[in-house]
Amino acid sequence: MPGDSRDLSRLRAALTAFFALDGFIFAGWVVRIPAIKQQTDASAGDLGLALLGVSAGAVVTMTLIGRLCRRYGSHPVTVVCAVLLCLSVSLPPLTHSAPALGAVLLLFGAAYGGINVAFNSAAVDLVAALRRPVMPTFHAAFSLGGMIGAGLGGLVAGALSPLRHLLGLTLLGLLVTAVAGRTLLRQEPPAPADRSPSPRARPAGAAPRPTAGRGLVVVFGLVALCTAYGEGAMADWGALHLQQDLAAPSGAAAAGYACFALAMTVGRATGTALLERLGRARTVIAGGSVAAAGMLLGSLAPSVWAALIGFAVTGLGLANLFPVAVERAGALTGPSGVAVASTLGYGGMLLGPPAIGFMADWFSLPTALTSVAALAAVAAVIGLSTRRAMGG
Repeated sequence: MPGDSRDLSRLRAALTAFFALDGFIFAGWVVRIPAIKQQTDASAGDLGLALLGVSAGAVVTMTLIGRLCRRYGSHPVTVVCAVLLCLSVSLPPLTHSAPALGAVLLLFGAAYGGINVAFNSAAVDLVAALRRPVMPTFHAAFSLGGMIGAGLGGLVAGALSPLRHLLGLTLLGLLVTAVAGRTLLRQEPPAPADRSPSPRARPAGAAPRPTAGRGLVVVFGLVALCTAYGEGAMADWGALHLQQDLAAPSGAAAAGYACFALAMTVGRATGTALLERLGRARTVIAGGSVAAAGMLLGSLAPSVWAALIGFAVTGLGLANLFPVAVERAGALTGPSGVAVASTLGYGGMLLGPPAIGFMADWFSLPTALTSVAALAAVAAVIGLSTRRAMGG
C-alpha cells in the first residue's frame, strides 16, 4: 500500500497520464472518421450503424469491468484496458466494409468503456487517500488530451494515411502505457474509501442500508447523464445551430464547440480549488444553475458572439458535475458504483444527439437545445436534494 506522499504523487501522475491518453486516442480516431468512411465506401446510414459498435462495446463492458476491478484491482485492469485501447485504435483502417468496421469498433468501444471504469475507480481510491477533491484534475487531463489529439489529427490528416496516423497513436500509446503502467503495477491502490453514506446522511441511530447506497449511486449517475447529454448535444449540434440559425461563417461555427470544450477544460483544471471552497453539493448546484443559464443564452441568443459566450458559460457550468458524480458513486459502492454512473453518463452522451434531432424536427433547433439547459437544471435540483449525501 502506498504509504507516503511521494507514492501518492506518483500514482496521481500515472493516472493523469492514462486519462490524458484516453482522450488523446479517442480524439485521434474521431478526426479520421471521414477518411475511414471513404475507405469502407459506407453510406451515412451504414456508417452510423458501424459507429454504434463503439457505444455498444462500451456500455456492455462497463458493468463487467466493475466486477473485474473488484476481483483483481483497478490498477492492473487499467493497464490491460489501456493496451487493448492502443491496439484496437489501429484496426479501423484495416477494414474495407461497414460490417467489418462495426466489428472492430465493438472491440475499440469495449476497451474505451473498460479503461474509463478502471481508471475512474483507481482515481476514487486515490482521492480518498489524498483527502482532497482532485477528481476534476483527472478529467481536465482527459479533456486536454482530447483537444491535443484532435488538433494534431487535423494537422497530420493531409500528410498521413489513416493507417499510419492511427498506428502512430498505437505506438505512442503503448509507450505511455509502459511508462505509466509500471507505477500502477508496482504500487497497490490506497485503502478503499468508506463505501457507506456518511452518518449525517442517515437518521441518528439508524443502521446503514445497502439499498440506500445503491439508490444514491443511480441518482449520482443521473447527474452524470445530465452532464454527458449536454456534451453530446454540443459536439453534434452546436456548430449547426450557429451556422443554420445565426448565419455564422464556417470558422465561427466551428469555434462554438471549441469554446465549450476549452471552457470545460479550464473549469476542470480549477475544479479542485472550487470544490475545496464550495464543497461538492454547492458545486453541483452552482454548476447546474450556471450551465442552465449559459445554455439558454447559447440557444436563444440573437447573435453569434452572444451564443459563443453562452456555450463557454455552459462548459464552465458542466465541467465538474461528471467528476463529482463518479467520485461520489465510487465512494459509496466502489468500482460497481463507478460502472453504474459511467454507464448512465455514457447513455446520456448517446441520448443527446438523436434527442436533439427529433426535437429539432418537431419544433426548432434552438428550442431543442434548451433541453440541455433543462437537464442542467435537473442536475442542480439533484444536488440540492442530495446535499447531505453528497457532502462537502
